[in-house]
Amino acid sequence: MQDFRSLEVWHESVALAVTVFELTAAFPQSERFGLASQMRRAATSISSNIAEGSGRASPAEFAHFLGIAAGSASELDSQIELAARLEYVPSTDLCLDVARLRRRISALRTRVREP
Repeated sequence: MQDFRSLEVWHESVALAVTVFELTAAFPQSERFGLASQMRRAATSISSNIAEGSGRASPAEFAHFLGIAAGSASELDSQIELAARLEYVPSTDLCLDVARLRRRISALRTRVREP
């Protein structure tokens, strides 16, 4: 078991979620329960799964939750692309941040699974 607050990847995922919440606050009212809500849930899921997995009893369980966090990052990446095409966000630069975070989660997952 590891304290998730000591993980840099968790801090990065929380910062990303804050950015997503700030960006989606400016979305049209019609998207309040649509794309904005989905993006917020996906962004929140990343840090939540890192935290939950770090509190599990075995490295295999932690790795499993890191996999879920990476999947949520991919989901968010797709949603950001859609938001950019709908011109709700200025560009897809945020996708680069998500891709970097996903790579870091994957690297941590690899380290956790190593004996």
